[in-house]
Amino acid sequence: MSDRSRAAYALSVLFAINAMNFFDRQIGGALAEPIRKEWNLSDGALGALGTAFTLLYAFVGIPLGRLSDRSSRKRILSVAVLVWSALTSISAITRSYWQMFATRLGVGVGEAACAPAATSLIGDLYPAARRARALSIFMLGLPIGIALSYLVSSFVAHTYGWRAAFFVAGVPGVICAIEAIFIDEPARGVAEARPVEVREGSHWRVVLTIPTMWWLILSGALHNFNMYALGSFLSPFLMRYHAVSLRQAGLISMSVFGLSGVPGLLIGGAFADSMMKRRKNGRLLVGMVAILISIPMLLLALRRPAHDIAGFAVLASVGCMAMYVYYSSVYATIHDVIAPSLRGTAMAIYFFAMYVMGASLGPLVTGMVSDHFTRQAAAAAGAVITTSKSLEPFRGQGLHAAMYLIPVLSVLLSVVLFCASRTVAADMERRDRQ
Repeated sequence: MSDRSRAAYALSVLFAINAMNFFDRQIGGALAEPIRKEWNLSDGALGALGTAFTLLYAFVGIPLGRLSDRSSRKRILSVAVLVWSALTSISAITRSYWQMFATRLGVGVGEAACAPAATSLIGDLYPAARRARALSIFMLGLPIGIALSYLVSSFVAHTYGWRAAFFVAGVPGVICAIEAIFIDEPARGVAEARPVEVREGSHWRVVLTIPTMWWLILSGALHNFNMYALGSFLSPFLMRYHAVSLRQAGLISMSVFGLSGVPGLLIGGAFADSMMKRRKNGRLLVGMVAILISIPMLLLALRRPAHDIAGFAVLASVGCMAMYVYYSSVYATIHDVIAPSLRGTAMAIYFFAMYVMGASLGPLVTGMVSDHFTRQAAAAAGAVITTSKSLEPFRGQGLHAAMYLIPVLSVLLSVVLFCASRTVAADMERRDRQ
């Protein structure tokens, strides 16, 4: 098998693993409404459930990232996908909110190994000139996994109940774990244009001396806040505010938040590589412009009146497509400024911030803000609130108001990406001198 064929096989397996990563991660958001109603949860509690796995994900990600810089990456991936798939299936037999919370924590432990090990492999499989496109293919697992999660989970839940959907979600991981064993793992640094010294003594302190990494870490926190807020509450928003069924919400969410990412990643990766040839900060400028495009699209989508499903779907799909460009541009930039021997560590640090300051807060804060506006809407209507079920007629209005957090934070994200674009050229030159 040629080097190109081995790289193509590895990338296809990594794509499949990443797709299952996000399939299993998104299933809680896809089935949020039936879960909330069965256990009579507030949006704050629902958001905390969506947040559960991100906390352990972030904390165990750093040692797993360092392990990816020292050990066999394909074996790490194989074990990890088995662990999180098994725990996803176990979620089907939970009988309380806290049991579900515990299993989602465990899913986070398994999934924490995916990004550091997989992106480190890709960095050694593809040279810098083709790396953004390779990473964009890997990251296609994100929208496709999310789209399949909405599609399959809503169908299975509609037919057999939400517990069956969790069981089904864990099955494909076994196949992915077996396929990972047959990846031909490359030597570290083999894809670089010139020999790169592998410094075994280097660690997270070296990563944090790079100015661009600080900006990218902050950008990851902001972007993940928005993406996980959308992932947790898009389907409930459609069901409450636009009055669609669980099945319809799954299909719309599949298109808006899932499939829209495919052109976003592919076009974004191509543009990022093209701009990189013209200027060293080209990738980050592409990401910044894409986020700026997403802001008015999401604002216009949220301003569509209730039941205007088509108008919301079209505008939100364009906005989400632009948001996905972030991954192609920023992930490749991390490889541009980080030496091969530190890429697993760098990705783990980046993901730690993304999940502790972003993903863990996105669903929780959005849910709490939704609860606030729900109570405010009930008070304005003069409703007498005796139980949490008394708030049900106002939950659509409350969640609709909370969703405006997303375009507002995107304004700040675009500023952060612009700042990163001002430091990246110097950091790339410094890495090349080492």
